[in-house]
Amino acid sequence: MPLPQAKMSLQAFLDWENQQPGRNEFYRGEVFAMVGARRVHGIVALNVATALKMRLQGKPCRAFIESMKVRVADDAVFYPDVFVTCDARDLRTEMVFEHPVLIVEVLSASTQAFDRGAKFAAYRGLTSLREYVLIDPDTRGVEVFRRNERGLFELHDQSGTAVLALASVDARIPMTEVFEGVEAAPAADAGAAD
Repeated sequence: MPLPQAKMSLQAFLDWENQQPGRNEFYRGEVFAMVGARRVHGIVALNVATALKMRLQGKPCRAFIESMKVRVADDAVFYPDVFVTCDARDLRTEMVFEHPVLIVEVLSASTQAFDRGAKFAAYRGLTSLREYVLIDPDTRGVEVFRRNERGLFELHDQSGTAVLALASVDARIPMTEVFEGVEAAPAADAGAAD
């Protein structure tokens, strides 16, 4: 089925998207095709999902990876790279999740502005969301936005720390696990040989 040209309703999008071979995100009536990710993006997302799965064993929460839809509002459905939900309604759903406590996005050059801007703004509307994590595999930057007691998200920059601390799920993941299999970015050339 071809990509719709007119703005769509949420239900029309879900009906259409469930018939597509690829993944598409939905924001304010518009459809955005998901493109393939770089190898390092996949490695980091899988590392974080695996680490969370192990740390959530025996708890009433589950980690999911990028092939699962999260409905953020009546006009937004995204595929987070990794998310955790502890809500019984989400743990029974097959297709669309609505109550994540933690969302992790692995940044890429093509999605970084959207992940930091409009997508984060949409995610903040989820009353269940406690933490939003942005991971840059190229710089090894890790930003954790944590909802405070006033309901506002505060930045906890964990770049350069030894452990990724996730209060929403009471988990601590060594950064060596987060970035396992990702080569360090080459150092800037201090000076060219003459």
